[in-house]
Amino acid sequence: MKVLLKRLHSKDLPLPCYMTPGSSGVDIYAAVEEELLIPAGRSALVPTGIAIAMPDGYEAQLRPRSGLALKHGLTLLNTPGTIDADYRGEIKVIVINLGDKEYILKKGERIAQMIFARVERAELLEIDELDETLRGAGGFGHTGA
Repeated sequence: MKVLLKRLHSKDLPLPCYMTPGSSGVDIYAAVEEELLIPAGRSALVPTGIAIAMPDGYEAQLRPRSGLALKHGLTLLNTPGTIDADYRGEIKVIVINLGDKEYILKKGERIAQMIFARVERAELLEIDELDETLRGAGGFGHTGA
């Protein structure tokens, strides 16, 4: 699968890339103009400076970076964030600081990872009754776990 990428600004930043041969996602970079202070318990919208075009039938998912989550409590507010195949605007990441200290985000910092996945479009059919299963309508925690 080929993904077309356009730099919108911050053209001095590296392109998203797989950091190891076995990486599932490409790291994407914070394209902030100056350092961005994210106070504890607050969120920020972080630009990446890029837009992409994927083939129909694919999506890009934005996910947190585990090191930032473990060391600083930074994660993504809408995880995974979905980039639809027909979206052509700048990719931006909603970062939240769940840590107990403020975090200073610097330009060029790897802020998230982007995974590409196939998407199946479902045909939704309205019916009057659903078939019965062992689980039935059992929801959150119904198995005791």
